[in-house]
Amino acid sequence: MLSKRPYADADLPLLQAVMAGWIARAGRCGYDHVGELPHRVYENLRGRRPVGEVVHVWEHGGATAGLTVNTRFGNAFDVFTAPELRGTEAETAMIEDAAATTGQGADEVLTDVWDCDHVRIELLERLGFTRFRVWDDVQEMALADTPPQPEPPAGFTVRHARLSDAAHLAEARNGAFQAGWTAAEYRDEVMRKPGYDPAREIVAEAPDGRVAAFAVYWTDERNGLGHFEPVGTHPGFRRRGLARAVMLHAMHRMRPLTTVTVNHNAENLAARRLYESLGFTPRHRTYGYRR
Repeated sequence: MLSKRPYADADLPLLQAVMAGWIARAGRCGYDHVGELPHRVYENLRGRRPVGEVVHVWEHGGATAGLTVNTRFGNAFDVFTAPELRGTEAETAMIEDAAATTGQGADEVLTDVWDCDHVRIELLERLGFTRFRVWDDVQEMALADTPPQPEPPAGFTVRHARLSDAAHLAEARNGAFQAGWTAAEYRDEVMRKPGYDPAREIVAEAPDGRVAAFAVYWTDERNGLGHFEPVGTHPGFRRRGLARAVMLHAMHRMRPLTTVTVNHNAENLAARRLYESLGFTPRHRTYGYRR
Protein backbone atom coordinates (compact mmCIF):
# COMPACT_ATOMS: atom_id res chain seq x y z
CA MET A 1 0.00 0.00 0.00
CA LEU A 2 1.27 3.45 -0.92
CA SER A 3 1.70 5.92 1.95
CA LYS A 4 3.36 9.27 2.50
CA ARG A 5 4.94 10.95 5.48
CA PRO A 6 6.63 14.30 6.14
CA TYR A 7 10.29 14.57 5.18
CA ALA A 8 12.76 15.14 8.02
CA ASP A 9 16.36 16.34 7.84
CA ALA A 10 17.61 12.90 8.89
CA ASP A 11 16.07 11.40 5.72
CA LEU A 12 18.50 13.08 3.32
CA PRO A 13 21.43 10.59 3.33
CA LEU A 14 19.09 7.63 2.77
CA LEU A 15 17.16 9.42 0.02
CA GLN A 16 20.36 10.35 -1.79
CA ALA A 17 21.54 6.73 -1.60
CA VAL A 18 18.15 5.49 -2.82
CA MET A 19 18.12 7.91 -5.76
CA ALA A 20 21.68 6.95 -6.70
CA GLY A 21 20.44 3.36 -6.82
CA TRP A 22 17.52 4.35 -9.03
CA ILE A 23 19.89 6.11 -11.42
CA ALA A 24 22.18 3.07 -11.47
CA ARG A 25 19.23 0.85 -12.40
CA ALA A 26 17.25 3.10 -14.73
CA GLY A 27 19.57 5.88 -15.98
CA ARG A 28 19.23 9.64 -15.60
CA CYS A 29 15.91 10.15 -17.41
CA GLY A 30 13.35 10.86 -14.70
CA TYR A 31 15.97 11.67 -12.05
CA ASP A 32 18.33 14.55 -11.55
CA HIS A 33 21.65 14.39 -9.73
CA VAL A 34 21.46 13.41 -6.06
CA GLY A 35 22.91 16.82 -5.20
CA GLU A 36 19.74 18.41 -6.48
CA LEU A 37 17.84 17.01 -3.47
CA PRO A 38 19.39 19.24 -0.78
CA HIS A 39 19.55 22.13 -3.23
CA ARG A 40 15.83 21.95 -3.99
CA VAL A 41 14.69 21.06 -0.48
CA TYR A 42 16.70 23.74 1.33
CA GLU A 43 17.92 26.44 -1.04
CA ASN A 44 14.80 26.57 -3.22
CA LEU A 45 12.32 26.39 -0.31
CA ARG A 46 14.37 28.78 1.87
CA GLY A 47 12.58 27.93 5.12
CA ARG A 48 9.36 29.64 4.06
CA ARG A 49 7.39 26.76 5.63
CA PRO A 50 8.42 23.84 7.84
CA VAL A 51 10.08 21.42 5.44
CA GLY A 52 7.86 18.49 6.46
CA GLU A 53 4.78 20.41 5.31
CA VAL A 54 5.90 20.65 1.70
CA VAL A 55 8.36 17.78 1.18
CA HIS A 56 7.00 14.25 1.41
CA VAL A 57 8.55 10.79 1.41
CA TRP A 58 6.45 8.05 -0.19
CA GLU A 59 6.73 4.40 0.80
CA HIS A 60 5.38 1.19 -0.71
CA GLY A 61 5.87 -2.33 0.57
CA GLY A 62 8.35 -1.17 3.19
CA ALA A 63 10.62 0.54 0.65
CA THR A 64 11.06 4.13 -0.48
CA ALA A 65 8.71 4.68 -3.40
CA GLY A 66 9.19 8.35 -4.15
CA LEU A 67 9.83 11.89 -3.03
CA THR A 68 7.77 15.00 -3.74
CA VAL A 69 9.19 18.50 -3.32
CA ASN A 70 6.32 20.98 -3.37
CA THR A 71 5.98 24.79 -3.60
CA ARG A 72 9.39 25.36 -5.21
CA PHE A 73 9.35 29.01 -6.33
CA GLY A 74 5.80 29.13 -4.98
CA ASN A 75 3.94 27.11 -7.62
CA ALA A 76 6.30 24.40 -8.92
CA PHE A 77 6.79 20.82 -7.76
CA ASP A 78 9.06 17.81 -8.35
CA VAL A 79 8.13 14.13 -8.21
CA PHE A 80 10.80 11.41 -8.14
CA THR A 81 9.45 7.85 -8.35
CA ALA A 82 11.08 4.44 -7.96
CA PRO A 83 11.73 2.79 -11.36
CA GLU A 84 9.34 -0.10 -10.75
CA LEU A 85 6.47 2.33 -10.08
CA ARG A 86 6.98 4.59 -13.10
CA GLY A 87 3.78 5.01 -15.09
CA THR A 88 1.64 3.30 -12.46
CA GLU A 89 -1.26 4.46 -10.32
CA ALA A 90 1.27 5.09 -7.55
CA GLU A 91 3.12 7.68 -9.64
CA THR A 92 -0.18 9.25 -10.63
CA ALA A 93 -1.11 9.56 -6.96
CA MET A 94 2.19 11.26 -6.15
CA ILE A 95 1.79 13.77 -8.99
CA GLU A 96 -1.79 14.62 -8.07
CA ASP A 97 -0.90 15.00 -4.40
CA ALA A 98 2.05 17.25 -5.28
CA ALA A 99 -0.16 19.37 -7.56
CA ALA A 100 -2.77 19.74 -4.82
CA THR A 101 -0.21 20.65 -2.15
CA THR A 102 1.51 23.16 -4.41
CA GLY A 103 -1.63 24.56 -5.97
CA GLN A 104 -3.24 25.92 -2.81
CA GLY A 105 -4.02 29.51 -3.74
CA ALA A 106 -2.13 29.34 -7.05
CA ASP A 107 -3.65 29.97 -10.47
CA GLU A 108 -1.53 27.22 -12.01
CA VAL A 109 1.04 24.63 -11.01
CA LEU A 110 4.27 23.85 -12.84
CA THR A 111 6.64 20.93 -13.09
CA ASP A 112 9.47 19.98 -15.40
CA VAL A 113 10.32 16.76 -17.20
CA TRP A 114 13.34 15.46 -19.11
CA ASP A 115 12.95 15.28 -22.89
CA CYS A 116 13.79 11.56 -22.76
CA ASP A 117 11.29 10.74 -19.99
CA HIS A 118 8.45 9.57 -22.22
CA VAL A 119 6.68 7.84 -19.33
CA ARG A 120 6.32 11.07 -17.35
CA ILE A 121 5.44 13.13 -20.42
CA GLU A 122 2.61 10.75 -21.32
CA LEU A 123 1.37 10.71 -17.74
CA LEU A 124 1.41 14.49 -17.34
CA GLU A 125 -0.47 15.01 -20.57
CA ARG A 126 -3.04 12.41 -19.54
CA LEU A 127 -3.54 14.36 -16.31
CA GLY A 128 -4.21 17.60 -18.18
CA PHE A 129 -0.78 19.23 -18.07
CA THR A 130 0.44 20.98 -21.20
CA ARG A 131 3.98 21.80 -22.29
CA PHE A 132 4.63 25.54 -22.37
CA ARG A 133 8.39 26.01 -22.68
CA VAL A 134 11.84 24.52 -22.87
CA TRP A 135 13.06 24.91 -19.30
CA ASP A 136 16.72 23.87 -18.94
CA ASP A 137 19.54 22.69 -21.11
CA VAL A 138 21.40 19.78 -19.50
CA GLN A 139 25.08 19.99 -20.38
CA GLU A 140 27.57 17.16 -19.81
CA MET A 141 31.30 16.56 -20.10
CA ALA A 142 33.72 13.73 -19.38
CA LEU A 143 36.36 14.11 -16.70
CA ALA A 144 38.75 11.69 -18.39
CA ASP A 145 41.30 14.42 -19.08
CA THR A 146 42.77 16.65 -16.41
CA PRO A 147 41.05 20.06 -16.65
CA PRO A 148 43.25 23.13 -17.13
CA GLN A 149 44.43 24.89 -14.00
CA PRO A 150 42.21 27.80 -12.98
CA GLU A 151 43.76 31.20 -13.67
CA PRO A 152 41.85 33.91 -11.79
CA PRO A 153 42.79 37.55 -12.43
CA ALA A 154 45.53 39.09 -10.32
CA GLY A 155 44.37 39.84 -6.79
CA PHE A 156 41.56 37.25 -6.79
CA THR A 157 41.78 34.06 -4.72
CA VAL A 158 39.95 30.81 -5.46
CA ARG A 159 39.15 28.79 -2.35
CA HIS A 160 36.34 26.89 -0.66
CA ALA A 161 33.67 28.72 1.32
CA ARG A 162 33.62 29.30 5.04
CA LEU A 163 30.65 29.84 7.36
CA SER A 164 31.88 33.38 7.87
CA ASP A 165 31.29 34.04 4.15
CA ALA A 166 27.50 33.93 4.58
CA ALA A 167 26.96 37.67 4.11
CA HIS A 168 29.15 37.87 1.01
CA LEU A 169 27.60 34.70 -0.43
CA ALA A 170 24.11 36.11 0.12
CA GLU A 171 25.15 39.32 -1.64
CA ALA A 172 26.65 37.41 -4.58
CA ARG A 173 23.55 35.24 -4.98
CA ASN A 174 21.26 38.24 -4.79
CA GLY A 175 23.20 39.91 -7.55
CA ALA A 176 23.45 36.82 -9.72
CA PHE A 177 19.86 35.61 -9.32
CA GLN A 178 17.87 38.54 -7.85
CA ALA A 179 17.23 36.25 -4.90
CA GLY A 180 16.79 38.43 -1.79
CA TRP A 181 18.87 36.39 0.68
CA THR A 182 20.00 37.82 4.01
CA ALA A 183 23.23 36.62 5.57
CA ALA A 184 21.30 34.87 8.36
CA GLU A 185 18.96 33.13 5.90
CA TYR A 186 21.78 31.82 3.75
CA ARG A 187 23.75 30.64 6.76
CA ASP A 188 20.80 28.98 8.52
CA GLU A 189 18.74 27.70 5.56
CA VAL A 190 21.62 26.50 3.37
CA MET A 191 25.01 26.34 5.03
CA ARG A 192 23.78 24.68 8.23
CA LYS A 193 21.42 22.26 6.53
CA PRO A 194 22.06 18.57 5.72
CA GLY A 195 23.98 17.89 2.54
CA TYR A 196 25.83 21.21 2.47
CA ASP A 197 29.60 21.11 2.81
CA PRO A 198 31.54 24.39 2.59
CA ALA A 199 34.39 22.45 0.99
CA ARG A 200 32.13 21.94 -2.04
CA GLU A 201 31.21 25.60 -2.46
CA ILE A 202 34.08 27.14 -4.38
CA VAL A 203 34.36 30.92 -4.37
CA ALA A 204 36.49 33.57 -6.05
CA GLU A 205 37.36 36.13 -3.41
CA ALA A 206 37.93 39.69 -4.66
CA PRO A 207 40.75 41.86 -3.36
CA ASP A 208 38.24 43.70 -1.14
CA GLY A 209 37.02 40.43 0.43
CA ARG A 210 33.74 40.12 -1.43
CA VAL A 211 32.65 36.88 -3.09
CA ALA A 212 32.92 37.64 -6.79
CA ALA A 213 31.84 34.23 -8.14
CA PHE A 214 30.76 30.90 -6.71
CA ALA A 215 29.98 27.33 -7.72
CA VAL A 216 28.60 24.51 -5.60
CA TYR A 217 29.51 21.03 -6.79
CA TRP A 218 27.88 17.75 -5.82
CA THR A 219 29.14 14.18 -6.12
CA ASP A 220 27.48 10.82 -6.74
CA GLU A 221 30.26 8.29 -6.27
CA ARG A 222 28.05 5.30 -7.06
CA ASN A 223 27.39 6.53 -10.60
CA GLY A 224 30.63 8.47 -11.09
CA LEU A 225 28.67 11.69 -11.57
CA GLY A 226 29.57 15.23 -10.57
CA HIS A 227 27.17 18.12 -10.86
CA PHE A 228 27.18 21.92 -10.53
CA GLU A 229 24.25 23.72 -8.87
CA PRO A 230 24.30 26.68 -8.64
CA VAL A 231 26.97 28.69 -10.48
CA GLY A 232 26.94 32.47 -10.43
CA THR A 233 28.91 35.69 -10.65
CA HIS A 234 28.34 38.91 -8.76
CA PRO A 235 27.25 41.55 -11.34
CA GLY A 236 30.17 43.79 -10.37
CA PHE A 237 32.70 41.14 -11.42
CA ARG A 238 31.37 39.69 -14.65
CA ARG A 239 33.43 39.06 -17.80
CA ARG A 240 36.64 38.38 -15.90
CA GLY A 241 36.71 34.58 -16.15
CA LEU A 242 35.83 34.09 -12.48
CA ALA A 243 33.00 31.58 -12.94
CA ARG A 244 35.31 29.61 -15.21
CA ALA A 245 38.04 29.68 -12.53
CA VAL A 246 35.82 28.37 -9.73
CA MET A 247 34.40 25.62 -11.96
CA LEU A 248 37.87 24.47 -13.05
CA HIS A 249 38.97 24.40 -9.41
CA ALA A 250 35.94 22.25 -8.57
CA MET A 251 36.53 19.89 -11.51
CA HIS A 252 40.02 19.15 -10.24
CA ARG A 253 38.49 18.22 -6.90
CA MET A 254 35.76 16.04 -8.50
CA ARG A 255 38.19 13.57 -10.01
CA PRO A 256 38.16 10.50 -10.14
CA LEU A 257 34.47 10.88 -11.08
CA THR A 258 33.91 10.17 -14.76
CA THR A 259 31.26 12.71 -15.79
CA VAL A 260 30.08 16.15 -14.69
CA THR A 261 26.81 17.87 -15.58
CA VAL A 262 25.30 21.31 -15.24
CA ASN A 263 21.76 22.52 -15.96
CA HIS A 264 20.96 26.06 -17.04
CA ASN A 265 17.99 28.05 -18.25
CA ALA A 266 17.78 27.39 -21.97
CA GLU A 267 17.41 31.13 -22.62
CA ASN A 268 20.62 32.00 -20.74
CA LEU A 269 23.06 32.35 -23.63
CA ALA A 270 25.90 33.61 -21.41
CA ALA A 271 25.71 30.44 -19.30
CA ARG A 272 25.67 28.30 -22.44
CA ARG A 273 28.78 30.00 -23.78
CA LEU A 274 30.59 29.58 -20.47
CA TYR A 275 29.84 25.88 -20.16
CA GLU A 276 30.59 25.06 -23.76
CA SER A 277 33.91 26.93 -23.48
CA LEU A 278 34.82 24.51 -20.69
CA GLY A 279 34.01 21.48 -22.83
CA PHE A 280 30.41 20.78 -21.87
CA THR A 281 28.10 19.60 -24.64
CA PRO A 282 24.28 19.53 -24.75
CA ARG A 283 22.93 16.17 -23.61
CA HIS A 284 19.24 16.70 -22.78
CA ARG A 285 16.63 19.35 -22.26
CA THR A 286 13.88 19.68 -19.70
CA TYR A 287 10.39 20.86 -20.61
CA GLY A 288 8.10 22.96 -18.46
CA TYR A 289 4.56 21.62 -18.04
CA ARG A 290 1.67 23.39 -16.37
CA ARG A 291 -1.98 22.88 -15.43
